[in-house]
Amino acid sequence: MPMPGFEEYEPAGDCVCRGCAQRRRALARARAIPLRDGGHPAVRGARRALVLATAAGVVLGGGGATAMAAAAPAAGPGPVALDDPGSPQGARTPLHGPKGGPVGKPGAPAKPGAVRRIDRATIINRAKLWLDAKVPYSMSEYWTDGYRQDCSGYVSMVWNLGSNEWTGSLDKFATKITKDELLPGDMLLFHNPADPNNGSHVVIFGGWVDETHTHYVAYEQTRPTTRKLATPFGYWSNATKYLPYRFNGVPGGILPEAPAGPKPGDAKAFPGAGKFGPGVTNDYVAQLGRMLIDRGAYRFYPKGQPSRTWRDADRLATQAFQRAQGWSGAEADGIPGAHTWRLLVEKQGKDIPPTVAGAPGPGGVRAYPGAAVFRPGQSAEAIRALGRQLVKKGFGKYYTSGPGLRWSEADRRNVEAFQRAQGWTGASANGYPGPETWRRLFA
Repeated sequence: MPMPGFEEYEPAGDCVCRGCAQRRRALARARAIPLRDGGHPAVRGARRALVLATAAGVVLGGGGATAMAAAAPAAGPGPVALDDPGSPQGARTPLHGPKGGPVGKPGAPAKPGAVRRIDRATIINRAKLWLDAKVPYSMSEYWTDGYRQDCSGYVSMVWNLGSNEWTGSLDKFATKITKDELLPGDMLLFHNPADPNNGSHVVIFGGWVDETHTHYVAYEQTRPTTRKLATPFGYWSNATKYLPYRFNGVPGGILPEAPAGPKPGDAKAFPGAGKFGPGVTNDYVAQLGRMLIDRGAYRFYPKGQPSRTWRDADRLATQAFQRAQGWSGAEADGIPGAHTWRLLVEKQGKDIPPTVAGAPGPGGVRAYPGAAVFRPGQSAEAIRALGRQLVKKGFGKYYTSGPGLRWSEADRRNVEAFQRAQGWTGASANGYPGPETWRRLFA
């Protein structure tokens, strides 16, 4: 897939791609060489305009490309520097915006002490609004909801702050936490106070990819549009500078959220829906898995042992039990409610029916079809099923269309990214799915 070309911009100081390196050298020479009296006036004017526009872009927190394009006269075509192949951040993104006031209008910023209460499910659902709308990145434009279309405006929207904050103010609305305390709806923030243009960025934490806690699902506003992507902790670059924070408007603050109803030691009482879902780890998840296995869900747990961390296997097994009761729609969403929990703990209701010969295997998907299917030139329904699961898990960034029935290099690169997220290297991460890759993808 062809990579986007860099236009005039203020290069990131910590970016190692060829485009930023070449641009930094060019700007350094332009600032170091004094404007002499000799030479054509148009050349002297263009050079002076370039330096002034670049400086203005840094002071204003972005927009350097527009300023330079307007100030400098048209010049002949020059070389276009391409981004490094496979750069995880794609084309360069201005990573912070100016301070804003109330949403969509100038004025005083919101007061950190007067935040609105919001639960985690609502935070993630708000994050998906821009994802579904494919909101384009901009440091100066505002979306229809009044929030600025850059990374900090996105977090302001997701947390429903009512104002457009920036990377230098978002921490005033949150409390610093540890990596182990991260839950969906928290944020990972890197603010560089000495030079906010140099690397500052913020993302919403959407849950861990797997039990290794080396990769997480990040919701973020970046070029070209809002994205959701499996991301190494804390980020692709400047990883150690990304600090976890919890929004002060989330009930429970940094403390574990109290169960909705049960008394200590009461294993039968429903603990509340908040104890189940992506990114959640507790004993209730393991208890749910054991009860589901007793009711016919063994095929969803290939190793026969549920985990304390919520996984897709828990959702699929719960959904299978709910459908066995004849439920559908929101009543069979895979998240246990009070009725589902009561039927399980009291051993009531219908068991999960067994699969028949030729029917889908663990997790409701077919068995591993064999390595020969995943080779250049091959076409199979299993290839498309694999691709759809990669996208669902957040590993579909190399698809420009599809996924389809024919094996492609995009399939291989996405599989490789998933394998590396498991901590595998060498031949274990060659992009060709084996039985264990298949099992983990569909588990």
